[in-house]
Amino acid sequence: MSHANLLDDALTRLDEAAAHLNVDPDVIEKLKFARETTKVRLMIRMDDGARKSFIAWRCRYDDTRGPTKGGIRFHPSATVDEVETLAFWMTFKCAVMNLPYGGGKGAVQVDPRALSKSELERLSRAYMQAFARIIGPDRDIPAPDVYTNAMIMGWMADEYAQIVGRAEPAVITGKPLALGGSLGRNDATARGGYYLVQHLAGDLGLNRPMRVVIQGFGNAGQYMAQLLAADGHKIVGASDSSGAVGCASGLDVDALLAAKAAGRSLVSTIGHGGHETLTPEALIGLGCDLLVPAALENMIDESNAATVKAKLILELANGPVTPEADAILAKKGAIVLPDILANAGGVTVSYFEWVQSRQGYYWTLEEIHERLRSTMEREGRAVWNIAHDKNVSMRTAAYVHALGRLAEAIEAHGTQSFFVS
Repeated sequence: MSHANLLDDALTRLDEAAAHLNVDPDVIEKLKFARETTKVRLMIRMDDGARKSFIAWRCRYDDTRGPTKGGIRFHPSATVDEVETLAFWMTFKCAVMNLPYGGGKGAVQVDPRALSKSELERLSRAYMQAFARIIGPDRDIPAPDVYTNAMIMGWMADEYAQIVGRAEPAVITGKPLALGGSLGRNDATARGGYYLVQHLAGDLGLNRPMRVVIQGFGNAGQYMAQLLAADGHKIVGASDSSGAVGCASGLDVDALLAAKAAGRSLVSTIGHGGHETLTPEALIGLGCDLLVPAALENMIDESNAATVKAKLILELANGPVTPEADAILAKKGAIVLPDILANAGGVTVSYFEWVQSRQGYYWTLEEIHERLRSTMEREGRAVWNIAHDKNVSMRTAAYVHALGRLAEAIEAHGTQSFFVS
């Protein structure tokens, strides 16, 4: 599926949620379109002395509930449609978690692996130079996303400080600890999903130990593998961009992590401890209790959804399951814990970082974990109850939960009935 279809698909979720709430048409009209999307060309000097330009975007989708919040991704296939869709999802994700934020997103169309470290720094600083008038701790707060990390956020925060003439650590989250970052931010996305599964395990009828497949072994996938393995569960399949591996008795997670840390692919572990090669298609259809899509959008679609054997799908990636696949999975009785709830641990701890940076007072790791657990359990339980009360999927329930909060904020400014009465 092309990125051009992403936003249309995302908006179908809005319509589905609206059918279960008595919301004013003003609310839907406001949420159907991005508030502002800015496109620029970043010009940087390459190491060989040549100049090269890269297309970049920043979208602020909706700021009714507070400053916009969302990551910046560096990816060769980034598009404006993708950026606006991700910002739409962030709007709802922040509302699901009851964070005082709207949704935003940014991207540069680039393969960062083709750049030197110096070129990467120049590109990161150029991004902030281009968007500094849009970004700010009370207006729009970026964070890491695909192929960006704490160091890149540190460069951007430093560039912003130089532009405004003062240190503003709250302008960006996901920064290095030494530059005002928060403890617990590195594994927050996975940990939030882990807490959610733990909390709902009894309701979902999950047995211990679970057999788990992780599709996408980047930051979130690696931390999820660690957390689940430490809890006694078996990772029976995993994949990265180079291929997939499986082991019926459980993969050696330490070996997988060591391979990634050394810059190797997961397939380099084949032959170790019973690790066998799998096709990406076979991975999705592997027998397991929990499937964790943790890569990019549209990984589970109408072509492979029927092969899924997992009872539970935890969306650590954004938009990994298409609407067509959702319908197929529902018929099979599989439960999908949707991205705007399942991977919201990342933005929740980003919110904690923003609060800490603003007040100049930092919390312990135990405090971060407990606040994250409490938030995931509270909102996860609320979504679960809506799903059962309204007899809808967890995804629709999450959107109903978020839309209720967004509608309340939008309607507080006055709707048509107020102005014509």
